[in-house]
Amino acid sequence: MKVVVPAEIIPGERRVATLPDVVPLLTRAGLEVAVQTGAGEHALATDAAYAAAGASVVQALEGASVDVLLHVRPLHPALVEKLRPGAITIGLCSPASEADTVKLLRDGRITSFAMELVPRISRAQSMDALTSQALVAGYRCVLEAAMRLPRFFPLFMTAAGTVPPAKVLVLGAGVAGLQAIATAKRLGGIVSAYDVRAASADEVKSMGGSFIDLGLDVVEGTGGYAREMTQDRAKRQQDALAPYLHEADVVITTAAIPGRPAPRLVTSAMLAGMKPGSVVVDLAAETGGNVEGSLPGVDVVVPVGDGGAASGTVGVTLVGMKDAASTMPVDASRLYARNVANLLLLMTKEGEVVPDFDDEVVAGTCLTHAGVVRHAPTAEAIGDPAPGPVSPAAPSEPDGTASSGDTGTPTPGGGAA
Repeated sequence: MKVVVPAEIIPGERRVATLPDVVPLLTRAGLEVAVQTGAGEHALATDAAYAAAGASVVQALEGASVDVLLHVRPLHPALVEKLRPGAITIGLCSPASEADTVKLLRDGRITSFAMELVPRISRAQSMDALTSQALVAGYRCVLEAAMRLPRFFPLFMTAAGTVPPAKVLVLGAGVAGLQAIATAKRLGGIVSAYDVRAASADEVKSMGGSFIDLGLDVVEGTGGYAREMTQDRAKRQQDALAPYLHEADVVITTAAIPGRPAPRLVTSAMLAGMKPGSVVVDLAAETGGNVEGSLPGVDVVVPVGDGGAASGTVGVTLVGMKDAASTMPVDASRLYARNVANLLLLMTKEGEVVPDFDDEVVAGTCLTHAGVVRHAPTAEAIGDPAPGPVSPAAPSEPDGTASSGDTGTPTPGGGAA
């Protein structure tokens, strides 16, 4: 079977779905691998390296010849329309925001697997792309903050006096948040963190941070993610967080709720009480933002105090992150390529990709199959009937069942809500 890796076309996306060192894993399983020329350029993977690893390098993709398509970002509708019925796609699909593409995959009778839907169970950890990419994003957030902060992160004791360390506040202690805590500690900052999930306290402490207990009720959903809260509780949380925000030099927000817009943790009024020169990095800017006023890929200076309001130049720098994982394409691709390959190999038997929908990982990750949207929340969102059990006797395509454990599309960084 032919496995094809296209060059990503979304502006700013620099990752690739497989790398030369992963190609032999696929060819040894009996698969033929083809990579579009230039696909790995930003990840420092040359066409020659792919060829040496056993892949063929092609100028353009011929949709009719694709058996399996590996991708990073959601597929462009024009590419989906080129794929033949029964083709398999594996990649990030963003089903909550890409309804039109989901419908095309359904109507084209394409079997698609969304890496966001990989069940969070021990056996599937090696396929968990949300975790691997959130690791990259959490690390990058701290670097972005450090570059903009007009002072040191660590403590310095010099003959000219002592420079105190920066105070860092992380909101959301999912994978991205924990990595942000660890990175800020390595840079010498004093780190505190908050998350609505009670289990996060020990995780924060294990990374060297101090956990903030606001004395509010716990908000935890399925699969270890946070769930949406009431407006009243959100307001009480914001009021309780404000003093900690005002003491911080750096604030990093990483909170997300599966399948929903990012929760609003920080308001403009809270920002106005921060110290001039402080930096706020919003990892969730692309999904609505944890911070009021954040814009993806844009730095916004928020005036604080009378001086800031008068001058328009002194204030808090609000950084809306965009394509966070793509800013480090080499290691982000290294991790993502392994995630995708592990899922693909799980479904590969003697050179044929045959999904076993009795396997909870395969079934849970399936987005569309045989003309049906198999992920129940996505089906509901686009107005399709809820998927039911499917007979295993389909003659031309393997059958699947909907995920029973997912409540939506998780976002890298999960955490406070």
